[in-house]
Amino acid sequence: MTIGRRRDAAWWKTAVVYQIYPRSFADSNGDGFGDLGGIAGRLEHLRLLGVDVIWLSPIYPSPQADNGYDISDYRDIDPVFGTLAEFDALLAEVHELGMKLVMDLVVNHTSDEHPWFVESRSSRHNPKRDWYIWRDALGGAEPNNWGSFFSGSAWEWDEATDQYYLHLFDRKQPDLNWDNPEVRKAVQDIMVWWLDRGVDGFRMDVINFISKADGLPDSPAIPGQRFVVAFEGFVDGPHTHDYLAEMTRQVFADRDGDFLTVGEMPAVTPEQARLYTDPVRGELNMVFQFEHVSVDHGPAGKFDHVGLDLVVLKKSLHRWQAALAEIGWNSLYWNNHDQPRVVSRFGDDDLQYWAASAKALATVLHGMRGTPFVYQGEELAMTNYPFRIPQDHKDIEAVNYYNDVLATGGNEAAALAGLAKMSRDNARTPMQWDPGPNAGFTTGNPWLPVNPNCTWLNAAAQIDGTDTVFAHYQALIRLRHELSILVDGDFTPVMDDDPQIWAYSRNTSTAKLLVIANCGRESRTVEIGREWITADLLLGSLPGAPAALMSTSLDLAGWDARIYYATAR
Repeated sequence: MTIGRRRDAAWWKTAVVYQIYPRSFADSNGDGFGDLGGIAGRLEHLRLLGVDVIWLSPIYPSPQADNGYDISDYRDIDPVFGTLAEFDALLAEVHELGMKLVMDLVVNHTSDEHPWFVESRSSRHNPKRDWYIWRDALGGAEPNNWGSFFSGSAWEWDEATDQYYLHLFDRKQPDLNWDNPEVRKAVQDIMVWWLDRGVDGFRMDVINFISKADGLPDSPAIPGQRFVVAFEGFVDGPHTHDYLAEMTRQVFADRDGDFLTVGEMPAVTPEQARLYTDPVRGELNMVFQFEHVSVDHGPAGKFDHVGLDLVVLKKSLHRWQAALAEIGWNSLYWNNHDQPRVVSRFGDDDLQYWAASAKALATVLHGMRGTPFVYQGEELAMTNYPFRIPQDHKDIEAVNYYNDVLATGGNEAAALAGLAKMSRDNARTPMQWDPGPNAGFTTGNPWLPVNPNCTWLNAAAQIDGTDTVFAHYQALIRLRHELSILVDGDFTPVMDDDPQIWAYSRNTSTAKLLVIANCGRESRTVEIGREWITADLLLGSLPGAPAALMSTSLDLAGWDARIYYATAR
């Protein structure tokens, strides 16, 4: 089966999605937090960019323990962002401009202030007790050794009822018990409520965590660690596929419309992703996988930054291209609200190479097979924030990690260096609109400091240019809309083991593309096949590239990226 009854089952294959992190996008009332009015006031920016879909990070009522990913009411808007009436007006304007809007669906867990959990913890005999995962103590301690992604145990003791509840994230984010059919029906009802309101689909937060292993067994022990953040007990659990297929049947099967479903799936394998995105199975359109954004993590985790090995990064993404070539579909992303800025991470944010490296990375990603996602500010090549002291960090993951390092006598300097490079706060600094106060984000005091480089790195400085990062993203998005080969063409890596050159071809029976980028400062001369002679230049990241290839020898400057097109012979 397919998801919904689409007039064009593959509309999202030619689409580009733009993620908005609402509290950092644009503030319309001067309180320092982005809001729906701010988004509405900046829709022209997205229209000019050319994107097709807007994905909003959570805007529901929330105590904000995890910046809105702890939801206390799924059927309203948090006052910091606005009202339901403002949302309806925004949605109508998005549709009027020919774009779609996708909501963030966070249903592995709720806030501990959600009425469901308030009832659940009120008594062992409450009808909603089994809506969450409660267990007795084991030997006077936690039921198992699972660790929280935000440090410490994944179990929290509730004195009132003498049991532990499970929270894979913060203690204020208790996990729902998806084995309870009443929970699944409640989630489906929430989705229907938003679809009836007019939204065009959902991005589903950690959706492959919803089915835990039977019996909740211990994870394999790690020497020196009391609690283990391991995925064996809750990733791609025994009923995840069943629950997603059921969701599709109950929510989408009898509904007219063109809907998008994207599952965020940490630790998902290509083999599992093929199953989740196989249209015959009717589960999801695509998944977010994390393999390529984990290649610079050291043995101690994401804050143990070991730097980039380009060959490893290339082969990771190329592996996913091959795995989902015939069945399923890839999402393509560098940035989101959980990842540091790609130009500072995999590119070169030195001013001399900043724009070229951002364009090169965009080129190699958007040329692949899959649906590209652009995170707010990525189209401007926003960079990491210059973090210096612990107090600069606001994200719960970063704060807890730093406190744990101090508590265990770890290396404070190394911890701060890792946070500066990899903290989620890097992605959440306010959008840089212009060189004025607070980069045009707010007239008040911004909830997170604006990057000081906003005086020269901002939308106003780029939006009307022809050789800017913004203009390059516009061109890539136009190509996605115009060239069927970007959707239908097969994918063949070229120079796969080269530590500096990233190249691949896309081919159909009638046409072929060569995407090639020099991912370093040093110039390179590379040899390409004779079949590319006379190929036309579709797009280049640097001025001066020849309009057509006239030789098998190609000279590439530092961070020089190009897309060539030829008809098949």
